[in-house]
Amino acid sequence: MENQRASDIVRVERVGLGLRRGYGVYRQRLLGGGMVGGDDVISDEKWGDRVWMDAGTQIFFSYAICLGCLTALGSYNKYNNNCYRDCLSLCFLNSGTSFVAGFAIFSILGFMSYEQNVPISEVAESGPGLAFIAYPRAFVCVESLVTAMVDMYPKTFRRKNRRELFILAVAIFSFLMGLIMLTEGGMYVFQLFDYYAASGMCLLFVAVFETVCIAWIYGADRFYDNIEDMIGYRPGPIIKYCWMYFTPATCLGTFAFSLIKYTPLKYNNEYVYPWWGYGLGWLLALSSMLCVPLWVVIKMCSVEGTLKERFTILTTPSTDLPKTKKEQEKLLAIFAADGDSLHQRHPPTKEGYFPVNEKESNC
Repeated sequence: MENQRASDIVRVERVGLGLRRGYGVYRQRLLGGGMVGGDDVISDEKWGDRVWMDAGTQIFFSYAICLGCLTALGSYNKYNNNCYRDCLSLCFLNSGTSFVAGFAIFSILGFMSYEQNVPISEVAESGPGLAFIAYPRAFVCVESLVTAMVDMYPKTFRRKNRRELFILAVAIFSFLMGLIMLTEGGMYVFQLFDYYAASGMCLLFVAVFETVCIAWIYGADRFYDNIEDMIGYRPGPIIKYCWMYFTPATCLGTFAFSLIKYTPLKYNNEYVYPWWGYGLGWLLALSSMLCVPLWVVIKMCSVEGTLKERFTILTTPSTDLPKTKKEQEKLLAIFAADGDSLHQRHPPTKEGYFPVNEKESNC
C-alpha cells in the first residue's frame, strides 16, 4: 500500500512538472518578441545546409550515441528486459523534450532581441555558454569508461577496491585537466576541446564503423536473433534496413559534408587561433578517430595467415558467446541426429552400451 501511494505521488509530481514547463513556455511566448523567437525555430528560411548538419550531430549528443553511456547503463539490465520498447520510448521522449526546449530558448532569445533592438542572430554570439553539461551526465560518461575497462580487463579491475581506485584515478585526471581551463587563457583551450575533441564529426566517424560492424560484420540477422531471444519477438523489418543502409549512409554523408563545410575555429567570432592551435585541435580530434583503424591494423598483424584468412578469423563471432534459444535447439537437433545414426549403425547390447569397432575407437 505504501509503495502504491509513493508511486502515485511520483506520477502527480511528474504531471505537475510537465504542466509547469508548458505554462512557462506559454508565458515566454507572450513576452515582447517571444512569438518572433518561437517562429524562428520552425521558419524554413533558416533551414540552411549548416543547420541540418548541426542538427544531425546534435542528435548524437542529445541521445548520448557512440559515447558508451547507453551501452554501459544497458549492461546492468536483466537479460529479458524489453530494450526495443525502451529505445522507442527514449526517441519519442527525448525528441519531444528537445522540441519544447527549443521553443523555450528561442522565445527568450526573441525577447532579448526585442529589448536590445537587434536581430536574433546577433543576440547570442558563438561561445561556450551552451557547451556545459550537467553533473549527472558527466558521471554517466565516466561510468561508461569504467564499465568498458572493467569488462575488458576483469583480472585487473575485478578485485577488491580496484574498481573504486580506478574511478578515483579517472576523477583526479579529469580534475587536473579541468584546472588547465581555469587559467587566464583557459577558455581558449576549452574552446579547442569543445570544437575538435568533442565535436560531432568525431562521433559521426565512430558511428559509421559501429553500424558497419553490427549490420555487415556481426550480421543484422544474427543481431535480430539476439534481440528476439531477449524480448520474445522480432522488431519490425525497417530497423534492419536502417542498420544496413540508411544509418551508415546518413552518418557517412553527414561526416563528409562536415569536412567539406569545415571552418576554422574563432573564439567569439573574433580571435583567430595560431597555426599550432589548429594543429593541436586536429590532434585532439584524431586521437579518438584513429583509434578504430589503428586497432584494426594491430589486430590484423597479430593473426597469422593470408589477408583474407586474417579478416575471416577476426570477423567471426567468438565461440564463447551465449547461445540463443534457436541456436540451442539446432545444436540439440544435430546431437539427436548423430545419436540416431549411431544407434542405427550399432544397436545397443543387453548391458545398454553401444559397441564400437577398433577403427572408430581410434578416431
